[in-house]
Amino acid sequence: MKLYSPSTINEIRQKYGFRLSKSLGQNFLADKNIIDKIIEGSMIGESDLVIEIGPGIGVLTAAAAEKAAKVVAIEIDSNLIPILGETLSDYDNIEIINIDVLKTDLNKISEQNKEINGQIIGGVKILGNLPYYITTPIIMKILEDRVAADSITVMLQKEVADRIQAGPGSKTYGALSVAVQYYCTVTHVANAPKEVFIPRPKVDSTVIRLDIRKEKPVQLYDEDVFFAIVKSGFGQRRKTLLNSLTGIYGLTKDEVASIINIAGIDPGRRAETLNIQEFATLANTMKPRN
Repeated sequence: MKLYSPSTINEIRQKYGFRLSKSLGQNFLADKNIIDKIIEGSMIGESDLVIEIGPGIGVLTAAAAEKAAKVVAIEIDSNLIPILGETLSDYDNIEIINIDVLKTDLNKISEQNKEINGQIIGGVKILGNLPYYITTPIIMKILEDRVAADSITVMLQKEVADRIQAGPGSKTYGALSVAVQYYCTVTHVANAPKEVFIPRPKVDSTVIRLDIRKEKPVQLYDEDVFFAIVKSGFGQRRKTLLNSLTGIYGLTKDEVASIINIAGIDPGRRAETLNIQEFATLANTMKPRN
């Protein structure tokens, strides 16, 4: 069964009376070339555990199961569970969980599957065609929860992918860019135009792989201060650092000016011009080691 075939997708929808949910951002991938690029780009090994977010009707799930030791697919829509039971019935290395990924402990899933058929898993790869409306919360949950995974290969709205990959000075560079690049290195995997989905979304998509860093790119005394500065700086991106950071932690304008100057940064600069190291220097100056 070619799950990516438009005719197959339509047959399954008719058989089960399945209606696509706009609120869940359901768009099914219907292009084998893109599927192959995602699987190849995710670098799944035969001893790996794959945790897939949002399997839909199982297009990527089946392809991942061909490569991995096991796939655990997390699907929030209970209406898709019986469909997945049919479309993936030929595979004995797939587990389907009907739950909201934002309420799920992914480390617990990894721990429960640390041995597969008596063999210790080689690594954990996270895979997903993420709904546009909830892409950022899912990615940040995985990173902030310190999920013990090697990488996250995701299909997401092109605009969001551009923001994640952006560098200082770019219009798309922002708090999301800094946060993801602090935790990961980013690799472009594939472009997915809107024409390869059923139903067709209004925008194009991009597939990226986020390789989770074993060592962070900067040394921080306090991560909370670092992210507070990033958030404040980009929250008022038209303002200078001096103005956008005034009031943070109750600091006065003069106190902020002193901190920025000690950090060796021009207080007239804007957050969008700072690289991760400069944000780190600013954070370490604001919050010295105890």
